[in-house]
Amino acid sequence: MRRQTGWIAGLGLALVLALGPADSRAADVYQEPAAFLGEVFQGEAPDASVLWLTEDVKRATRGVLGHDLKGLRLRYWRRDNRTAWILEEIGKTKPITTGIAVSDGAIERLQVLIYRESHGWEVRHSFFTDQFKGLTLDDDARLSEQIDGISGATLSVRALEKLARLALCLDAHVRAAETGTGACNG
Repeated sequence: MRRQTGWIAGLGLALVLALGPADSRAADVYQEPAAFLGEVFQGEAPDASVLWLTEDVKRATRGVLGHDLKGLRLRYWRRDNRTAWILEEIGKTKPITTGIAVSDGAIERLQVLIYRESHGWEVRHSFFTDQFKGLTLDDDARLSEQIDGISGATLSVRALEKLARLALCLDAHVRAAETGTGACNG
């Protein structure tokens, strides 16, 4: 009996070592950022541009996210009236990397690129992300339409809503810098 118990304990230890701790979940890469950019720009993405995080931009992004963006600048890609953003926001505990294309001030495409959380991965599917197509910001920097949530994925849904608002807000800042018109106030 003792020999059998030791064998079972050894098997259990081997499984724990092989699988690792529950929170060490590897990232699920659904699409590489470069591939997303290639699709958005029908082949070859333009060179990256830089949006400096000035006090106005920081204030607006803080209003959208509820916290400051890290860094001094943010990369984005632009051709004609289309911008593309690779942004991250924490779901529950880990960042969700998302690609968002904005055309003429409206979301053209939102796609989860890399998902690291253990729950809520359903937000990557088109039945969810297609809800963002055509959305704009209203005067209060809110999305122009309500997004239907997913049971069990509330924090991931909120993260993607914030990222959609952020991409629209950043796009407005880029356009405002060129035209001298008002930008997003978050």
